[in-house]
Amino acid sequence: MSIGFGTAARVGHLYPSGGLCDYEVQLMAPEGVQFLTTRMPFRRTGVADDLALAEGLEVHAALLADAAVDLIAFNCTAASMLLGPARINERITAATGIASVTTIEAVLDALAHLDARRLVLLDPYPREVEDAEVAHLAAAGFEVVARGGPECATPVEQGSLPPAQWRRIAGAVDARGADAVLISCAGAQVASSIAAIESALGIPVVASNQALLWKVLRLLDLPAPVQGYGRLLNEES
Repeated sequence: MSIGFGTAARVGHLYPSGGLCDYEVQLMAPEGVQFLTTRMPFRRTGVADDLALAEGLEVHAALLADAAVDLIAFNCTAASMLLGPARINERITAATGIASVTTIEAVLDALAHLDARRLVLLDPYPREVEDAEVAHLAAAGFEVVARGGPECATPVEQGSLPPAQWRRIAGAVDARGADAVLISCAGAQVASSIAAIESALGIPVVASNQALLWKVLRLLDLPAPVQGYGRLLNEES
């Protein structure tokens, strides 16, 4: 018997307007955890567009606060990296009184949890965004040993890549010596391919929406394992 949406927790979900994969966190979430989404204007995928995503952030966050959510998640990996998670969280909490978390925090914490320092980075970013992420990862103590993925100009292009394409992209990179695969982008349709990529490459996969869900569950003290979406979510802690 279903225990119903929101009976364990309600999570506010700030997500780019052109993104197609806001459903993934709900798909992977355990019963009783409900994600409520408010969209932020985002039509292209360059650095300037990522930086502009936080315009009007307080207004968007306040709409989620109306639903009495327990936590607010700012779900865009590149934007949270470029804008800085501390500043994003400060602004959201100041506007709403509700704690928040960002995707880049979740990704870095998930990689550290798995003791993964040497990474294969897969993403659908323009090169300028990917280069910025490689530098950000390096500053945090992670080394990118291989890269893969197409350069998509819009979030619709990013989200239109089917899960099977991510399996092909992962299979085409040289993962020797890597500790994990990072599939970066909350707009990438990858949830259903995570386990298959792990099986094929023999190393764990961290994907943006998967990592965000993992971090949210830890922050809400709901560490119930979720099966079928990779090693990170299979664990109790």
